[in-house]
This record gives sequence, structure tokens and C-alpha cells, in this order.
Amino acid sequence: MSVQPENSAANGIPGSGPSCLYDLFCSETPSLNAQRVRDGWEPSGPQKRIDNLMRQAGNKYCADCGSLEPKWVSSSLGVFICIKCSGIHRSLGVHISKVLSLKLDEWTDEQVDALVKLGGNTVINKKYEAYVPSHIRKPKPNSSFEERSEFIRRKYEFQQFLDSEENLSCPFIPSHARNSSPSNSSQEKKNYDKVPTRHRIGSALRNSWGRKDSESSKSSKKTSNSMAGMIEFVGLIKVNVVKGTNLAVRDVMSSDPYVIISLGHQSLKTRVIKNNLNPIWNESLMLSIPDHIPPLKVIVYDKDTFSTDDFMGEAEIDIQPLVSVAKAHEKSSMNEFMQLEKWISDSDSTHNRDGIISFEDGKIKQNISLRLQNVERGVLEIELECVPLTQ
Repeated sequence: MSVQPENSAANGIPGSGPSCLYDLFCSETPSLNAQRVRDGWEPSGPQKRIDNLMRQAGNKYCADCGSLEPKWVSSSLGVFICIKCSGIHRSLGVHISKVLSLKLDEWTDEQVDALVKLGGNTVINKKYEAYVPSHIRKPKPNSSFEERSEFIRRKYEFQQFLDSEENLSCPFIPSHARNSSPSNSSQEKKNYDKVPTRHRIGSALRNSWGRKDSESSKSSKKTSNSMAGMIEFVGLIKVNVVKGTNLAVRDVMSSDPYVIISLGHQSLKTRVIKNNLNPIWNESLMLSIPDHIPPLKVIVYDKDTFSTDDFMGEAEIDIQPLVSVAKAHEKSSMNEFMQLEKWISDSDSTHNRDGIISFEDGKIKQNISLRLQNVERGVLEIELECVPLTQ
């Protein structure tokens, strides 16, 4: 028996000719669900779905500056962005934009489902760039950091370019059609003045994920954000919060610990683990490394529902040695394990044991055991990995 190639194409079933077993099978079994059979022959999984999203026309270019083949995405906003714009997104805070790597982070089906629902660059830009005044220019791939920062903050943080009929607090794309006109300018200015800012780090961060600031905090926060967005980034640091050991008791018998990691103006938070003094997070967080490298700050809190979260210790990590080693070995082609540096802990150090910087499979890593400070007890295990901007 033979099957003509044009018949396969007409039926929408891929094939290369009469000898294709797949075509023969589908042609001989018309009662089967062809889509179900085809799905069984194609690779699946979250990463495959991410790759398909990356290939969509609107997602092939950075949503903010138009750079080709963006490798990062804001999972909360649903936009695919380049490495330069991703650093500015991180400086906005995770309450506005949570940045993930399309290749370096491990995606779940639930995360991909949420990303699909948001619609991608084309849909999101229709919302956040519904009305862009003529005097404001959208950044280009070669635009300066200042230009990118100004536009991105206006677009997402202050939401100045939404249609005047949009509800600024609504995270979803409305189904009704939107029309914009120059007469919306004054209304946009009013909406801009009403947009609240939010705290990010320290004690205020613990209880202000959705709380409005005072008027005085607004002014100082806008200045802080402006400075943060104009910082040049030299790389990325992947912080894997592994586990805690013998943490302090803050409830009756135990605690509900979580960890805040901050670097300069950026901060990220792990999930809360209930009723556990020896929690295991194994949670990776990614931060941009500014040109002038500050210490990486680690703070542990006990989550309380009806009162202020309790402090459970803090520590600082000097990541300058790790970054220096990563820069020196960025172009190395070696893949075998190699110990590069060993930092000796002492009685005055927050390191509970010697920290070793190693080079393995093209990655610069450091395992650190931290004694938490300003608390009666507690040790935190952390793994650091320095990621070059090229990734």
C-alpha cells in the first residue's frame, strides 16, 4: 500500500513520503484521535513549552528595547526581556516584576501556564504601551542605561502609558477594546500621582507586600528607585538557600522561618516553612551584580499572621572574591573540577566553616555555612554561583 505525500499534507499530518510509518499508521486508523497520536510523538514538558513561547513572533524581541532573542522573562508581567532590561526589572522589586531565566531556571507546568495566560509581549505591550506620549522615546538595543531605566519605570512601576480607562490595580488584560487619544494625557498624569510605592527590604519589607506607604516614604522611595535603575550590572549571582540548622525559637515551641536575600536595592524572599527549626528550602534566587559590589545580605524571619514577623538572625557575605574569580575564568574551556580559592573561617567571621570557591562544568560556585548574627543560635547553608551576562 502507498500513501501520496499530498494526501498527508492535506490532512495536516507531517510526513516525508510513502515509506513513513507514521503516515501509514494514521491513514489506516482514521478512527483514532490524530492529535493524540501526534502528541505522543512530540517532546513535551515545561522547557519545551517555554521554547515554543520564545519562538512566537512578538517574543523574539525584548518587550522594552527590541533586542533580538531575549533570554529572560518577567513571570509576573508576562514579558520576554533582554539581559540589560532584566537588571532594571529586578531593581523594581518582585512586587512589580519577578525575573526568571528562560534557560537557567527550572520551570514548572504551573509557571508556564501562568505565562501563557498573560499572553506574551504583543498582548502585554498593547496594555502597558496603550498611550505613549510623542515626547517619550522607547529604548533601542543600544540605548543607555538611563534611557532604559526611565522608560521601564514609567511603563511598569508608575503605569503612565495605560489607557485612561484601565484600572491601574488590575493585573489582568481586560477583554474590551481600548482606544487612546491625546486627551488622555492629563488623566494619565493624575493616575501617575496616585500610584503608591512599596517597601522592599529590612523590617518594613516583612509586612508591606501590599501596603501603601506614607507620603514621605513615597518621595524617598522614588529617588531610591531612580538611582537603582541607573546602576550598571556586571553579572548575575544565583543564590541557592539550601537549609537552616538549629534556628531560634520564636513561637511557643518552634518557628515558621523564611529568608530574605538582598543585594543593593534588590531583594528576594524564599517561601515560608511552617513549624520547623531545621528547614530545607533548596530554593534558588537570582540577583544582578552591580558594578560597585555591595555585600550580599541575608536575613531570617519568623512568619506571624497577626503580628510583626520576628527577627531570627542575619549575616553578610562578601561576594567580591567570587566575582573576581568568575571574571578571571570566564573564558576558560576547562570542565574538570578545580578548587580555586579557600577562605578560612575564624571566630570573628560569620562563616561557620571554610568557604571553597570551585570551578566545575564551566561554573564558578561557592558553598557557604553562615552563623547567623544578633541572635542566640542558628546556621544557614547557602550555595552561590556567579553567572556571566552572556548567559
